[in-house]
Amino acid sequence: MKETKVSTGTTAMDWLLEGGYEKDAITTIYGPAGSGKTNLCLLCIASSTKKVIYIDTEGSFSIARFKQICPDYKEALKRVVFLNPTTYDEQKKAFELLKKIVDDKVGLIVVDSIAMLYRLELGQANDVYTVNRTLGLQLGYITEIARKRNIPVLITNQVYADFENKEKVHMVGGDLLRYQSKCLIELQKISPGLRKATIQKHRSIEEGKSVIFKIVDEGIIEA
Repeated sequence: MKETKVSTGTTAMDWLLEGGYEKDAITTIYGPAGSGKTNLCLLCIASSTKKVIYIDTEGSFSIARFKQICPDYKEALKRVVFLNPTTYDEQKKAFELLKKIVDDKVGLIVVDSIAMLYRLELGQANDVYTVNRTLGLQLGYITEIARKRNIPVLITNQVYADFENKEKVHMVGGDLLRYQSKCLIELQKISPGLRKATIQKHRSIEEGKSVIFKIVDEGIIEA
C-alpha cells in the first residue's frame, strides 16, 4: 500500500494528525499572527526529502529561523523552489504556473499565506465576486494537483474576530477554504509562550482533538 501521509516534522503534530499531513489533500492552518503557522511550514520543509514548492506571499520565510530548525539547511534549501508574488494578479499566475512545474519530484506544496494578497485585493476591488471567483480557481488548481499527483498541500491562513463575540475568530476566505480543505487546524495563543493546535475538520480524525505546544529554537515541543 502507498503511504498516505507525510510527517509534519514534529512529534506533537504527527501525534495530532495520526501520522502527518495527508498526501492528496489541502491542509489549512489558520490562526492569529505569531501563533506558529510559518514555523509549522518550515518544520515540514525541513523533514521533506523531495522537492518543495513554497509560495510566499508575505515574505515570511526566514533563513535565520530555518537554520535553527534545520541544521542541514543548505542541502534542504536546494530542494525548495520559491515563488514570491507581491500582488493578487501575481498570486494567480503563481498558481497557474504550478500546473507546469509540478512533477514526480515534488513532494510538498506550501502557500504562506493564502490570505494576505486576497485581503488587499478585496479592499481595493469594486467587484468582490470576481476576487472570490479567482481565489476559488486558485484553490481548484492545487486541489487537482494534490489529488492527481498525491502531493500534500499546506496552506496558512489569517483570521478575523467575530463582530459580536470577540473571543471567536473566523478564517479569511470562509467557505471557499473550508470546502476545499480536507483538514483544518486552528492555532491559538493560550498563554505567553504556549500555543494550542485544534483539529476543526478532518476526514478521519475527530473534530476537537488538540495538542498544546511551545515554540523553541529547534522548532516546537509538546507542552
